[in-house]
Amino acid sequence: MHGVTTNIAVNGTTLGYDEAGSGSPVLLLHAGISDRRMWHGVRDVLADRHRVICLDLRGYGDSALPPESFAHHDDVRAVLDALGIARAALVGCSFGGAVAIDTALAYPQRVSALALFGTAVSGHEWSEQTEELWDTLVGEVDEADLAASAAGEVRFWVVGPYRRPEDLDPAFIAAAEESDRRALAAEQALSAVDVVELDPPAIDRLGELRMPVLVTAGAVDIPDIIRLADRIAAEAPDARRLPDVPDAAHLVPLERPAPVADALRAFLP
Repeated sequence: MHGVTTNIAVNGTTLGYDEAGSGSPVLLLHAGISDRRMWHGVRDVLADRHRVICLDLRGYGDSALPPESFAHHDDVRAVLDALGIARAALVGCSFGGAVAIDTALAYPQRVSALALFGTAVSGHEWSEQTEELWDTLVGEVDEADLAASAAGEVRFWVVGPYRRPEDLDPAFIAAAEESDRRALAAEQALSAVDVVELDPPAIDRLGELRMPVLVTAGAVDIPDIIRLADRIAAEAPDARRLPDVPDAAHLVPLERPAPVADALRAFLP
């Protein structure tokens, strides 16, 4: 099954997205080291019963980045408006999960459910353990060297701290590095734009998430991410914590689309 790729004009910019299927709407939000393509293996499984939309966040993938200030959660609401969707389930991985949570806090009436895979949370500060892991696995990297930076991020996030690069398919690592180079270019461009953060941030507001929440992580992701999943499950009133996905690191939907799709099919309204 193939999604229809198109662009949509919202909030003074043009965002790239694709969609497939029909039924209750589901919006998939990608990690900060990737773009909407990471969700395609999941999208195609869900499309038999859902209208599945894969969005490139502003600046990433096929989405433009005008110089004006903006908030990612405002863009998500504007996309729902433009597509005529009153309420949608938001599904996010990593940074996309943080955007999904921010949207659910800023516009709770627009979000029917949240599903979070290896999610970040706005306002969370990385632990010293995470910084030490980075130093051990990656070390110093010239940020101007996108190829070296992408290789470092893939080693840290995609391979993860408990596996070796040779444990994974070289083609998978190469594709992840290509995607991450594009994402790093997006991040560099975003650093020159005023990106408005949710205020106050989400980390101390998880109890305000009143919709059903599904949360899990890759079993070999970094410990901070697994602890965040535990915290969301403990603090969100209607949260369900699934066991961590075996032999998956940070990009769970890309690396293990089948169990992710199965979990979503069982959870989504």
